[in-house]
Amino acid sequence: MRIIAGELKGRRLASPSDMEIRPTADIVKEALFSMLAPYLEDAVVIDLFSGSGNVGLEAVSRGASRVYFGDKSRAAIELTKRNIAHCKVEDRCVVIWGAWEQILARIQEPADVIFLDPPYQSGLLESCIVKIGENSMLAPDGIIAVEQDRQLTLPDQIGPYHKERTRRYGKVFICFYREEATETGDREDDLK
Repeated sequence: MRIIAGELKGRRLASPSDMEIRPTADIVKEALFSMLAPYLEDAVVIDLFSGSGNVGLEAVSRGASRVYFGDKSRAAIELTKRNIAHCKVEDRCVVIWGAWEQILARIQEPADVIFLDPPYQSGLLESCIVKIGENSMLAPDGIIAVEQDRQLTLPDQIGPYHKERTRRYGKVFICFYREEATETGDREDDLK
């Protein structure tokens, strides 16, 4: 695993020692971040189910001002902390251990980008997106990026968010959810 672009470009990250933690593949990460580039400068980002911290650290490298990393696995949290320290970006990172509901409850500011990549068969995605809406966790012009198994079909509307785009990369789908476009700050064209 490595950081693909930005100030930390080329930095190698520690990989998980077993299959319990499933890092986002570089090809998927590269495609994801090429679409999210307009959202990242000075952004607040939540990397829920952070695993190794691979995705959140890519966001830091590309200009995010603060990234919240959350996971319920102690092994994942330790790996994330190790990778953050290796990149020397502790001042822009907040690591939270616990169940996803507890993690979201501890974050007290809206996020511009929220990454959701729970274990594929967990069935947590819809619940997470609903909770994000109930807690008003997404900034008005923000975006939720979901990594999911191709066998899962998510609805077009979850809570206040609609599915704006879906892309397939091998066995993985990336979906983007946002609130309905408003007259101000519409970045829908940025995801093309």
